[in-house]
Amino acid sequence: MAIQRTFSILKPDVTRRNLTGAVNAKIEAAGLRIVAQKRVHMTRGQAETFYAVHKERPFFGELVDQMSAGPVVVQVLEGENAILKYREVMGATNPEKAEAGTIRKEFALNMGENSVHGSDAEETAAIEIAQWFAGNEIVG
Repeated sequence: MAIQRTFSILKPDVTRRNLTGAVNAKIEAAGLRIVAQKRVHMTRGQAETFYAVHKERPFFGELVDQMSAGPVVVQVLEGENAILKYREVMGATNPEKAEAGTIRKEFALNMGENSVHGSDAEETAAIEIAQWFAGNEIVG
């Protein structure tokens, strides 16, 4: 299988509770390498741009509020079939439906504060990575 990259965000509920290391440990235990990582405070405008695909959905305003409420950790993950692998380790969006051992089952507070974001496709990953990282910041 080919090595692939995906984008990850550890959301404000993770950074607020000092769980960055615990979540990173789960990512690495799944066989993914963190090849870029930085802590940022997403502005409202950055959150609106990042989640523009959801602009017409009823939860958009709440999502933007949550994502700009505190620091996040943006990451580039690398590994074999990284997009699918990370989505598996994240678990279902609704933590109540997430499988045991997944990030969301173990750490998410609720559906809105569900701890992590991960790209859903190669095209999405490329766009999301480019929004947060310059090429020379990704060191694999």
